[in-house]
Amino acid sequence: MIYIQVTAPGKVVRMTLSSMVVSRDWQEISVLECILGGLHMDVAVESEPQRALTRLTTSKIDALIVDCDLNGTGQFFRELQREVPHLNTVPLLIMGAAQSRPEMQSTGAMFAFDKPISVEQAVRTLSAARNMILDGRLRYHRAGLEVPVTLSGRHQKKVGGQLVNLSQGGLQVHVDDSFDAKDLRRASFDLPGTKYGLKADVEVAWSDDQGNVGIRFVKIGAQKQQTLRVWLAQQYFAN
Repeated sequence: MIYIQVTAPGKVVRMTLSSMVVSRDWQEISVLECILGGLHMDVAVESEPQRALTRLTTSKIDALIVDCDLNGTGQFFRELQREVPHLNTVPLLIMGAAQSRPEMQSTGAMFAFDKPISVEQAVRTLSAARNMILDGRLRYHRAGLEVPVTLSGRHQKKVGGQLVNLSQGGLQVHVDDSFDAKDLRRASFDLPGTKYGLKADVEVAWSDDQGNVGIRFVKIGAQKQQTLRVWLAQQYFAN
């Protein structure tokens, strides 16, 4: 099990990220293993592009790093886009000699770095890829919870409700059937386990006749947004 710290010192939550390196350059592989280990990412190494392709069709990885100096990578990229469509959501990184590395657009790569590997450049590039992975995981994660929420309408009329779930983009609440969802303009609630309260300008995304309302955040302060993001990360990785 791999651990990463995403909150206050001394508070550690669990997560596991995985990567695959397709290369035979063991000197560069050892550098990547050291960097990826420091970024809390597991590393699997494949020296044959076709064997890597087979493994990718049956295994879930979070990041793929391909050495373009390895024979067969041109065919590998073509088959990758056709045979493993779910990798469209996985950061693809390519490396190789600057003069021989193909264009990123032709490979579908999001990031690239040169060989021989510059540790500083690789750390920066791989950190950006890891952040993309985490953002992707957290963007649509909904935390289920039951806490009171206060909703305000256009004319400052307030009504209490029950928060059902919460994400970076909004929340679902349950309110009394008499509440006019179309009038909703603002929501406020406390984050469980913290001293923080959140207030946001909102709009209704959907509602039903059972008192359930889906709400989108329209405006929320940058500091509050970061607080929410960290709180959601804690809930996600603590499970």
